[in-house]
Amino acid sequence: MTTSASHLDKAFVEAQRQRLLQLRTELLRTTDAVGVEETDLQNRFVEDAQEREDDSQRLNILENDGALALRNMDRVRAVERALQKIDDGTYGLSDLSRKPIARDVLEAVPESVLARGESADDAS
Repeated sequence: MTTSASHLDKAFVEAQRQRLLQLRTELLRTTDAVGVEETDLQNRFVEDAQEREDDSQRLNILENDGALALRNMDRVRAVERALQKIDDGTYGLSDLSRKPIARDVLEAVPESVLARGESADDAS
């Protein structure tokens, strides 16, 4: 594995790979748990004839869980992209500009694929 991002050493990139693999596992586990909880809540919603307030609270929980699951899946896709970049030797380089992504950014958010000041909207 050669890294085109010369500002990152091989040990750092390998440590990031391990962090990304662990993060992906945690995100998938959390998303699965949300799905199980959502199914359980829906089943209880159908089985129990409760007051409207209870129904409203359950609907709110379902909406929040759904948003969490979507956010987690977006992050899983970002993690998988970062892992692919490691395999390709481009981890640490922006997908948009090919500029180096600061090491402190990668330490904080290992799935980062854009440099500071760039956004996905810039690609449009």
